[in-house]
Amino acid sequence: MDSKMLIEIFGYIGSFLVLVSFLMVSVVKLRVVNTIGSLIFMIYALIIKSYPTAIMNFCLVLINLHFLYRMSKTENNKEYELVKVKKNDSLLKYLVDKYHDDIEECFPGTKFNFPKMNKGYVVFCQNTPVGITLGQEKDGEMDLLLDYTTPEYRDFSIGNYLLPKLKEEGITKLIYSGSDEHHKEYLKKMGFEKQDKKYIKTL
Repeated sequence: MDSKMLIEIFGYIGSFLVLVSFLMVSVVKLRVVNTIGSLIFMIYALIIKSYPTAIMNFCLVLINLHFLYRMSKTENNKEYELVKVKKNDSLLKYLVDKYHDDIEECFPGTKFNFPKMNKGYVVFCQNTPVGITLGQEKDGEMDLLLDYTTPEYRDFSIGNYLLPKLKEEGITKLIYSGSDEHHKEYLKKMGFEKQDKKYIKTL
Protein backbone atom coordinates (compact mmCIF):
# COMPACT_ATOMS: atom_id res chain seq x y z
CA MET A 1 0.00 0.00 0.00
CA ASP A 2 1.59 3.30 -1.10
CA SER A 3 1.63 6.58 0.81
CA LYS A 4 -1.06 8.12 -1.41
CA MET A 5 -3.50 5.37 -0.49
CA LEU A 6 -2.68 5.77 3.24
CA ILE A 7 -3.35 9.50 3.03
CA GLU A 8 -6.71 8.85 1.35
CA ILE A 9 -7.67 6.34 4.07
CA PHE A 10 -6.66 8.91 6.70
CA GLY A 11 -9.02 11.42 5.08
CA TYR A 12 -11.86 8.92 4.92
CA ILE A 13 -11.45 8.16 8.64
CA GLY A 14 -11.80 11.86 9.44
CA SER A 15 -14.89 12.19 7.25
CA PHE A 16 -16.43 9.06 8.79
CA LEU A 17 -15.96 10.32 12.35
CA VAL A 18 -17.50 13.70 11.52
CA LEU A 19 -20.56 12.00 10.00
CA VAL A 20 -20.91 9.48 12.87
CA SER A 21 -20.78 12.29 15.44
CA PHE A 22 -24.08 13.69 14.14
CA LEU A 23 -25.81 10.39 14.92
CA MET A 24 -25.00 10.67 18.63
CA VAL A 25 -27.68 11.72 21.11
CA SER A 26 -25.24 12.88 23.77
CA VAL A 27 -24.07 16.43 23.10
CA VAL A 28 -20.72 15.80 24.78
CA LYS A 29 -19.99 12.66 22.75
CA LEU A 30 -21.04 14.48 19.59
CA ARG A 31 -18.60 17.30 20.30
CA VAL A 32 -15.73 14.96 21.23
CA VAL A 33 -16.06 12.69 18.19
CA ASN A 34 -16.64 15.66 15.89
CA THR A 35 -13.48 17.30 17.25
CA ILE A 36 -11.39 14.18 16.58
CA GLY A 37 -12.84 13.80 13.09
CA SER A 38 -12.36 17.49 12.25
CA LEU A 39 -8.76 17.38 13.52
CA ILE A 40 -7.97 14.35 11.37
CA PHE A 41 -9.62 15.92 8.34
CA MET A 42 -7.76 19.19 8.94
CA ILE A 43 -4.43 17.34 8.89
CA TYR A 44 -5.52 15.50 5.75
CA ALA A 45 -6.45 18.80 4.08
CA LEU A 46 -3.05 20.28 4.95
CA ILE A 47 -1.30 17.23 3.47
CA ILE A 48 -3.15 17.56 0.17
CA LYS A 49 -2.81 21.38 0.37
CA SER A 50 -6.53 22.05 0.43
CA TYR A 51 -6.18 25.08 2.68
CA PRO A 52 -9.84 26.28 2.70
CA THR A 53 -10.90 22.82 3.95
CA ALA A 54 -8.11 22.87 6.53
CA ILE A 55 -9.19 26.30 7.81
CA MET A 56 -12.84 25.23 8.03
CA ASN A 57 -11.98 22.13 10.07
CA PHE A 58 -9.60 24.10 12.28
CA CYS A 59 -12.50 26.44 13.07
CA LEU A 60 -14.74 23.45 13.84
CA VAL A 61 -12.14 22.12 16.28
CA LEU A 62 -11.99 25.49 18.05
CA ILE A 63 -15.80 25.75 18.22
CA ASN A 64 -16.10 22.22 19.65
CA LEU A 65 -13.37 22.84 22.23
CA HIS A 66 -15.08 26.06 23.28
CA PHE A 67 -18.41 24.33 23.90
CA LEU A 68 -16.77 21.33 25.61
CA TYR A 69 -15.05 23.76 27.98
CA ARG A 70 -18.38 25.47 28.71
CA MET A 71 -20.00 22.10 29.35
CA SER A 72 -17.24 21.13 31.79
CA LYS A 73 -17.86 24.36 33.71
CA THR A 74 -21.65 24.10 33.78
CA GLU A 75 -21.78 23.38 37.50
CA ASN A 76 -19.44 26.25 38.39
CA ASN A 77 -21.09 28.94 36.30
CA LYS A 78 -24.48 28.15 37.84
CA GLU A 79 -26.26 27.37 34.60
CA TYR A 80 -28.30 24.72 36.43
CA GLU A 81 -31.43 25.71 38.30
CA LEU A 82 -33.61 23.63 40.62
CA VAL A 83 -37.39 24.04 40.53
CA LYS A 84 -39.73 22.38 43.01
CA VAL A 85 -42.77 20.63 41.59
CA LYS A 86 -45.80 18.97 43.12
CA LYS A 87 -47.48 15.77 42.07
CA ASN A 88 -50.26 17.48 40.12
CA ASP A 89 -48.16 20.24 38.52
CA SER A 90 -48.76 20.57 34.80
CA LEU A 91 -45.01 20.96 34.19
CA LEU A 92 -44.27 17.60 35.78
CA LYS A 93 -47.09 15.90 33.90
CA TYR A 94 -45.88 17.38 30.61
CA LEU A 95 -42.27 16.24 31.12
CA VAL A 96 -43.21 12.73 32.26
CA ASP A 97 -45.53 12.34 29.26
CA LYS A 98 -42.92 13.74 26.87
CA TYR A 99 -40.16 11.37 28.03
CA HIS A 100 -42.46 8.47 28.94
CA ASP A 101 -40.88 5.90 26.61
CA ASP A 102 -37.30 6.79 27.53
CA ILE A 103 -38.14 6.76 31.26
CA GLU A 104 -39.73 3.34 30.87
CA GLU A 105 -36.63 2.08 29.06
CA CYS A 106 -34.26 3.50 31.69
CA PHE A 107 -36.38 2.50 34.68
CA PRO A 108 -38.33 -0.68 33.87
CA GLY A 109 -41.48 -1.11 35.92
CA THR A 110 -41.94 2.59 36.72
CA LYS A 111 -45.40 3.47 38.00
CA PHE A 112 -46.04 6.73 36.22
CA ASN A 113 -48.69 8.03 38.62
CA PHE A 114 -46.02 8.05 41.37
CA PRO A 115 -48.55 7.34 44.15
CA LYS A 116 -46.03 7.77 47.00
CA MET A 117 -44.41 10.98 45.77
CA ASN A 118 -44.28 13.92 48.18
CA LYS A 119 -41.08 15.59 46.92
CA GLY A 120 -40.39 16.62 43.35
CA TYR A 121 -37.72 18.63 41.55
CA VAL A 122 -36.99 19.56 37.95
CA VAL A 123 -33.46 20.60 36.98
CA PHE A 124 -33.15 23.24 34.27
CA CYS A 125 -30.09 24.13 32.21
CA GLN A 126 -30.31 27.49 30.48
CA ASN A 127 -34.12 27.44 30.71
CA THR A 128 -34.34 23.88 29.35
CA PRO A 129 -35.67 21.07 31.60
CA VAL A 130 -32.97 18.38 31.71
CA GLY A 131 -33.71 16.30 34.81
CA ILE A 132 -36.57 15.02 36.95
CA THR A 133 -36.13 13.81 40.53
CA LEU A 134 -39.13 12.47 42.45
CA GLY A 135 -39.23 10.82 45.83
CA GLN A 136 -41.04 9.89 49.01
CA GLU A 137 -39.46 11.79 51.90
CA LYS A 138 -39.88 11.13 55.61
CA ASP A 139 -37.73 12.54 58.42
CA GLY A 140 -35.01 13.59 55.99
CA GLU A 141 -34.76 10.23 54.22
CA MET A 142 -36.00 10.11 50.65
CA ASP A 143 -36.81 7.01 48.64
CA LEU A 144 -36.02 7.84 45.02
CA LEU A 145 -38.98 7.01 42.81
CA LEU A 146 -37.40 8.61 39.74
CA ASP A 147 -34.04 10.23 39.02
CA TYR A 148 -34.19 10.86 35.30
CA THR A 149 -31.94 12.89 33.00
CA THR A 150 -32.75 13.63 29.37
CA PRO A 151 -30.51 11.78 26.86
CA GLU A 152 -28.66 14.90 25.72
CA TYR A 153 -27.45 15.71 29.24
CA ARG A 154 -26.45 12.34 30.65
CA ASP A 155 -22.76 13.21 30.42
CA PHE A 156 -23.18 16.41 32.41
CA SER A 157 -22.67 16.96 36.12
CA ILE A 158 -26.35 17.16 37.05
CA GLY A 159 -25.85 14.66 39.86
CA ASN A 160 -23.04 16.71 41.39
CA TYR A 161 -25.25 19.79 41.23
CA LEU A 162 -28.38 18.08 42.55
CA LEU A 163 -27.06 16.29 45.65
CA PRO A 164 -25.94 19.44 47.53
CA LYS A 165 -29.24 21.09 46.60
CA LEU A 166 -31.20 18.19 48.07
CA LYS A 167 -29.15 18.51 51.25
CA GLU A 168 -30.14 22.19 51.42
CA GLU A 169 -33.74 21.00 51.18
CA GLY A 170 -33.25 19.06 54.43
CA ILE A 171 -32.75 15.64 52.87
CA THR A 172 -30.04 13.68 54.68
CA LYS A 173 -30.25 10.30 52.99
CA LEU A 174 -31.23 8.99 49.55
CA ILE A 175 -32.41 5.42 49.03
CA TYR A 176 -32.77 3.83 45.60
CA SER A 177 -34.32 0.37 45.35
CA GLY A 178 -35.28 0.26 41.68
CA SER A 179 -33.58 -1.49 38.79
CA ASP A 180 -29.84 -0.84 38.50
CA GLU A 181 -29.56 -2.33 35.02
CA HIS A 182 -28.56 0.99 33.44
CA HIS A 183 -27.38 2.89 36.51
CA LYS A 184 -24.60 1.01 38.29
CA GLU A 185 -21.85 3.29 37.01
CA TYR A 186 -23.81 6.44 37.88
CA LEU A 187 -24.73 5.22 41.37
CA LYS A 188 -21.13 4.28 42.08
CA LYS A 189 -19.85 7.63 40.82
CA MET A 190 -22.34 9.51 42.99
CA GLY A 191 -21.21 7.62 46.09
CA PHE A 192 -24.18 5.32 46.63
CA GLU A 193 -23.38 2.18 48.62
CA LYS A 194 -25.19 -1.06 47.87
CA GLN A 195 -26.85 -2.64 50.89
CA ASP A 196 -28.80 -5.79 50.10
CA LYS A 197 -30.97 -4.77 47.12
CA LYS A 198 -30.87 -1.03 47.87
CA TYR A 199 -28.44 1.77 47.08
CA ILE A 200 -27.97 4.31 49.87
CA LYS A 201 -26.31 7.73 49.81
CA THR A 202 -25.83 9.82 52.95
CA LEU A 203 -25.75 13.54 52.18
